[in-house]
Amino acid sequence: MPEGDSIFRTARLLRAALAGEAVVRFDSVFPALNRVNEDRPLAGRSIESVVSRGKHLLMTFSGDLILHTHMRMHGVWHLYQHDEAWRRPARDMRIELRTAAHVAVGFSVPVAELLTARQLARHEQLRRLGPDLLDPSFDADEAARRMRSCEQEVVADVLLNQQVMSGLGNVLKSEVLFTARVDPFARIDALADEEIDALVNASRRLISMSVLEPWQSLTAGTGRRTLKSIDPSVRLWVYGRGGERCRVCGEAIRSRKTGPDARITYWCPRCQPARTV
Repeated sequence: MPEGDSIFRTARLLRAALAGEAVVRFDSVFPALNRVNEDRPLAGRSIESVVSRGKHLLMTFSGDLILHTHMRMHGVWHLYQHDEAWRRPARDMRIELRTAAHVAVGFSVPVAELLTARQLARHEQLRRLGPDLLDPSFDADEAARRMRSCEQEVVADVLLNQQVMSGLGNVLKSEVLFTARVDPFARIDALADEEIDALVNASRRLISMSVLEPWQSLTAGTGRRTLKSIDPSVRLWVYGRGGERCRVCGEAIRSRKTGPDARITYWCPRCQPARTV
């Protein structure tokens, strides 16, 4: 279940390992990628950059070719040495890219395409993205404006809307709502401007704090740490803690599946009391 910040970490780790290296082999199970690769072979091109836009990952090659992937719920990129065993079964491989030093493998990637810079600039899905929470030039006012425009929608669903703010995932959604002390099931029009601003600021702060250091392995099990304090012994506030006691007030944490994708939300009913319009 990739978070936006995990895509950011993935892009940073892939960039650190691959930028400047030449592709020696490219394989894919996607016929469309293979057709482009046949016409404009990736082998011999250098990897110029790897960046994230919200939950999208863009790998740019020399000669005006960009690999766009989106992980959705289950896709993931791994980075290996040539003699290292894969940590996912080969049947899950969707894209394999080899350089002289590394092997980058996209497992269970549902969306992948090769684009030119012109095609990327016109890409409708990418153009619709809201302000990127991990972008240094993040526009908090624009994010708040977009959130307020969803006035009849439930705030937990709005936080996952990538056209409002791009990058936030389901884990951090619950943590943001708890940190801001907002009822996950309140409609946007029930929230004060100060609460909207608090949600935007908490989203920005928590996703920034959750980004791993660049030296950590792309396939290493890191575990999740606190999203509030610098104490590494503190775990997540509410996510994954259904039935356990709230770390603040002692109330039992609740959970519920909501939205079109039945994404699970965790919350404390005492710290985040229910409200109506």
